[in-house]
Amino acid sequence: MSLPAVVSAHAAYAARGARRAWGARSARGARGDAVKKACAWFKKWQGAALLCFASSACLAQGASAPSSAPPVQSGDCPPIAQQLAAEQIRSGMQGARDHGFLWRIRKGEHSSYLYGTVHVARLPNMFPGPSVMRALRDSDTVALELDLLDPDIQARLQAGMTQDARKGKATALPDALAARLAQRIAVECLPANALASFSPEVQVTALSALTGRRDGIDPAYGIDNFLAGLARSNGQRVVSLETPELQLSLLKMPTLDATIEMVEAAVTELESGRTLQTLQRIFKVWVDGDDADLARYDTWCECTPPESERLLMKRMLDDRNPGLADGVNALHAAGQRVFAAVGSLHMIGPLGLPALMAQRGYTVERVAYSR
Repeated sequence: MSLPAVVSAHAAYAARGARRAWGARSARGARGDAVKKACAWFKKWQGAALLCFASSACLAQGASAPSSAPPVQSGDCPPIAQQLAAEQIRSGMQGARDHGFLWRIRKGEHSSYLYGTVHVARLPNMFPGPSVMRALRDSDTVALELDLLDPDIQARLQAGMTQDARKGKATALPDALAARLAQRIAVECLPANALASFSPEVQVTALSALTGRRDGIDPAYGIDNFLAGLARSNGQRVVSLETPELQLSLLKMPTLDATIEMVEAAVTELESGRTLQTLQRIFKVWVDGDDADLARYDTWCECTPPESERLLMKRMLDDRNPGLADGVNALHAAGQRVFAAVGSLHMIGPLGLPALMAQRGYTVERVAYSR
């Protein structure tokens, strides 16, 4: 099951202090100053975002930095993402390798880029490698599914995720299923009411995104949010290709029975460990830039049954891709050099973004990484 941007880590806008921090990778003399600025920016960003370890709970709490220490964690709880020391950031930026999937697309007199990301990652893989950095420097606009550093996007997400509860329309699950869902919340060491104001669909999707934290795969290190902060630090424009309302609507099942079926299937996957296994494999595919394994996703994700999951996968991927392609095309046609970063599963097959951009008259070229 894909991990939509709506449940990736929530981060506050805090780009001041990293002016052109990342643009100096190719200039050895300027690198030290650049890294110092990046350290200052990243600490501010973490203060507001990384300590919010539950992405949906963080959306409910807002973007302000915690005023108290993180909650005490037991030995069985996943680690909470912590602020990094300057040397950790310096080492991460200087030693970064290329991951994910990068294409150069060209139409008219200029080029743009498509970049397949993951919404959860391990810390060492969060920093862009040299090929991705060159593409970023060659762009003036960074386009994301949602720019979660935009205060307006944050407010609309929070309002949309809680509106059913405010209107007294909270979905009632069968008692046994509600107890299983509560147990999964406890397994992730979240407060019992952390997700209570959200729909069951949002709750179980958030838990799916959080399930890799014991293995170091954390929404706090999501690639999209880091790119959003990086772009702001360089004064680049950051835009959303979709709206919060659209993404939230994708998670809303059409009937109560469909909601129960979807939640029961997702909880079963969490309980069995298959959600974690799929998450780990998706992450490895992204780290390795393994096109062939990514293209075979539907054969190993075990996401064929039940019907509710097939419907959700279609809504999450195939049905969204034409709109994403239209958004990139509109920006490029307006003369902007676009770096479009979206989840890697949007890149595969005849309905993936590279294929759709080729259909729109673009020359599409995969950028090979030096390993």
